[in-house]
Amino acid sequence: MAAHLSETLQKKISTRLRFYEDLGIPLFYGHRCSVPRTVPGPSAQAQEIPSGTPALPEEPVLAKPLAPTLVPNISAAAISATPKTTFIPTAAKPSLFAAMDRIPDDSLLKIRSDLGECTRCKLHRGRNKIVFGEGNPKAQLVFVGEGPGHDEDVQGLPFVGRAGKLLTQMIEAMGLERKDVYICNVVKCRPPENRTPEKDEITTCSPFLLRQLDAISPQVIVCLGSVAAQTLLETNRGISHYRGEWLDFRGRKLLATYHPAYLLRNPGAKSEVWRDLQKVMAVLGLQPRKGRSS
Repeated sequence: MAAHLSETLQKKISTRLRFYEDLGIPLFYGHRCSVPRTVPGPSAQAQEIPSGTPALPEEPVLAKPLAPTLVPNISAAAISATPKTTFIPTAAKPSLFAAMDRIPDDSLLKIRSDLGECTRCKLHRGRNKIVFGEGNPKAQLVFVGEGPGHDEDVQGLPFVGRAGKLLTQMIEAMGLERKDVYICNVVKCRPPENRTPEKDEITTCSPFLLRQLDAISPQVIVCLGSVAAQTLLETNRGISHYRGEWLDFRGRKLLATYHPAYLLRNPGAKSEVWRDLQKVMAVLGLQPRKGRSS
């Protein structure tokens, strides 16, 4: 009975009940008799439970749920030792791509429409045209680059400058034409002075790239350069660590190789890229075009 409890014990019980209220748990203790009991109002300030407070006996207060509320199994001793604090658990941040589900019946036309005249990141301020992508919407091979350059920004098409001409030669050497593959970039607007896209720009734009890859559903993805490879593989390791190796991206085969712009500066690396492309050709069952084996 409440009348048999000492004043000190009643204060401790009130303090503990307020502790439960601070945790978001409604009051769940009640007396089996109809004796009225004073309950602290919502404006009452919760007090910290002093460390070393002895555990309260459970016998005087009988559990009687006032509502079908789940009550955690917390001992009185644990409560006495628990400091008054607010804890908000945070789940581990999922990867950008793992958090995105495939959109049923998605298409390149719908993705382009959703992209619109994008102003989602600061790259839109200096662009001339959005460079969405070009090629076969059902291609078995997709090339992913870094971002548009000057010529791409003017024409609105990917890989049409000097590096683009070299990429076209590479595709033809594999026994294909540009119309047989799909070509796109991580970011759809030209970075100022052709600088490397920044993290926030990649984070904003790459979900559209992911949708493109899901909509096309290629057998093989070839990343041209570090930015494309690091974006899809979600790594900061340099391309030399995994260039020419078969990797998995959402159930598809992915291979990273050097960007054509790098080959223009380092012609000696062309033989390495050709060996990488031969691995792609073997998977797709392609034969090199005569006169273009190196």
